[in-house]
Amino acid sequence: MVFRALAVLALTSTIAWPDGVLAAERAKAQVECTPTGKRLVYECRIVLTGRKSGAPLKGAKLVVGADMPSMPLAHNVRPVTASPGAKPGMYKATIELEMHGEWALKLDVSGPTRDRLIHKMHFGSAKGDKMDHGGHKKK
Repeated sequence: MVFRALAVLALTSTIAWPDGVLAAERAKAQVECTPTGKRLVYECRIVLTGRKSGAPLKGAKLVVGADMPSMPLAHNVRPVTASPGAKPGMYKATIELEMHGEWALKLDVSGPTRDRLIHKMHFGSAKGDKMDHGGHKKK
């Protein structure tokens, strides 16, 4: 009986407080990745904001990983922790891919909000260039 009362109290206190976990705003990300000059290594700049408010997500911990949707479990990137950028809500991460092509970046956000965002991007050379399986230009 005491356990049931505590469970009901815990549930109602979570719902009643607007600052509770259930009230946290979902995240939104803008991602831009540029080549570093090193083969298959990209520097990604990520801007995290609240989906509804548009306000920068300050103090978030951001972990970035990637995999290829066309080849699930065959090609994936070990997740890296992004570092905070110069402005609130800005983060930087360096990722090293296994090959060129379409990749799904997995952005795991924790801190003021908890969320997972999937951002599909194409990494590779200019359109028209033929690439082999290893990400090299074909002649």
